[in-house]
Amino acid sequence: MGKGCVKATKYFLFLFNLIFFLFGAVIMGFGLWLLLDNQSFIVLLNDSTAVKVACYILIGAGAFSMLMGFLGCLGAVYEIRCLLGLYFTCLLLILLAQIAAGALIYFQKDVLNEEMSKIVSKVLDNYPGNNSSTEQAWDFIQWSMECCGWNAHLDWNGNMVIVNSSQLLFPCSCQNISLAAGNFSDSGFCEAPTPDWPVYDVGCAASVERWLLTNIGVVLGICLAVALIELLGMILSMCLCRNVHREDYTKVPKF
Repeated sequence: MGKGCVKATKYFLFLFNLIFFLFGAVIMGFGLWLLLDNQSFIVLLNDSTAVKVACYILIGAGAFSMLMGFLGCLGAVYEIRCLLGLYFTCLLLILLAQIAAGALIYFQKDVLNEEMSKIVSKVLDNYPGNNSSTEQAWDFIQWSMECCGWNAHLDWNGNMVIVNSSQLLFPCSCQNISLAAGNFSDSGFCEAPTPDWPVYDVGCAASVERWLLTNIGVVLGICLAVALIELLGMILSMCLCRNVHREDYTKVPKF
């Protein structure tokens, strides 16, 4: 490989690692947001150990990506073979881990659905109608996705406010506009004129699954783009590593 090609590869790899560093910062920030934010739908999942573990994994993955981006930039600019080799190995491990995670999610989707059902059931049973952040999040999901409960509106039958009330109450965010009569709120509880609630029959699990199927092309496209970017980084690092003939640690800046 000529000097011009080596130089171009070096700066392409530097640019790639700069983007990778910023991408890692975004992932870490997203993980911190999921863990600390109390004003979004994610508060529904705060009681789940699995979700908290996933947040810590995102934070760790983001920090690791930032470290890799820094090492990759250093190895590319100063042409240090050991750093380029380490960078290639880490990218390969990340790619294999992503494939394993995708396979695990696919084959364990029933377990994930069961975990989600338990979390949502707890939220519905303890829903007092006080317009808290958790309630607002769940009301928004039911209203925007036109669903009721996780599997069906019968999931609300365990709610203590509904059970103990002498009125025929139902969650307002579940109301089906085509069946409801009068003006209802989009949060808290409303009074039904008959025992048959004027609510959506479909559960939110089916609505979420339908949304995923509708947007599966976008999801797969993002996953494929990430995999291709990682492969590009591996190719560039290996090409540069093979054309760096000797170590020169005197190039490394002294901090």
